Amino acid sequence: MSNATETTTETTTLSDAPPTRWQEYQKIMDNGLWKNNQALVALLGLCPLLAVSNNVVNGLSLGLATLTVLLMSNGLISLIRHHVSSDIRIPVFVAIIATAVTVIDLLMNAYLHTLHGILGIFIPLIVTNCAILGRAEAYASKNTLDKALVDGFFMGLGFMVVLVLLGAMREMIGNGTLFDHIHMLFGDIALNWTIHFSDDYQGVLLAILPPGAFIGLGLLIALKNAMDLKKQNKQQNALGIPVQVSPKTEVTN
Repeated sequence: MSNATETTTETTTLSDAPPTRWQEYQKIMDNGLWKNNQALVALLGLCPLLAVSNNVVNGLSLGLATLTVLLMSNGLISLIRHHVSSDIRIPVFVAIIATAVTVIDLLMNAYLHTLHGILGIFIPLIVTNCAILGRAEAYASKNTLDKALVDGFFMGLGFMVVLVLLGAMREMIGNGTLFDHIHMLFGDIALNWTIHFSDDYQGVLLAILPPGAFIGLGLLIALKNAMDLKKQNKQQNALGIPVQVSPKTEVTN
């Protein structure tokens, strides 16, 4: 009897143990890349996501810029979180985000001038991205510097992955190429990175037009939901929980 009591106490103690720092980082990573992906779940920042993602180089460039802004703003906001009054925190957060965006905008204009001209207004519009202000308010202002940086990195990475995937889909279907003009981002070393799937491919105009962006994003969201449902059913089967099936409707004459 005493052994059973000791075993139960030990199990309870282990289950109530606080998570390690690495476990917290893993949770943040999973949240940013999958469970709370800003593009597929939260559906934030859709304006630049849909407008810019007509090829890989545009999506990757804007994704890297957004990721860098998230890292800078999350880090700075976490550092000053104890020194800013709650009454003025939103204006302060916006000022920090605007400063980070201005730095990125000027650097891209100086070193990636052609790409900067193609992306145009969508680089300054990063300031209005709800995903960045949302992470600043919901997470960075309430957590330590290391967690805020990890959150900013993986939230930005999750957003960038969706941009690249959507850009790759639209570029392949619309133009029959992949990594076209990637040298504008990586320099002369990437001049031969472009992949041409067919020499006489005419392309599908719908894919590179705005409707193609909505259709592509819808397909990505549907794929994620299907994968989540499949994983949930597998977990229920492993635990012996019966999967609920909608009842069949009988038609009577």
